Amino acid sequence: MRRKTTFEERIEVVEYVVKHKHSYTEAAEHFQVSYQQARSWVLKAKNGGYEGLVDNRGHHKPESELTDLDKANLRIRQLEAELKDKELVEQFVKKFLELQHKG
Repeated sequence: MRRKTTFEERIEVVEYVVKHKHSYTEAAEHFQVSYQQARSWVLKAKNGGYEGLVDNRGHHKPESELTDLDKANLRIRQLEAELKDKELVEQFVKKFLELQHKG
């Protein structure tokens, strides 16, 4: 039953349940989505309005909206990634030199 839905489709599902007093099960069958997804969208819309239905996966906050803690965590992740890359290069060089000496 998994399928991608647009923002407008999510709004339709919410309105179908809220305005027309249909159950989550009826909405799920009518729009061919899962019961859990229909319920989740309705609850998100009730708590945060229709803006809560926007799919924000893969979108990051602009740097101006980051708190000091967010900035520090971001810097830590960057440094950890750099360290991991450096360790990979060192391992590669070590293995390369080892293979050169054998051959």
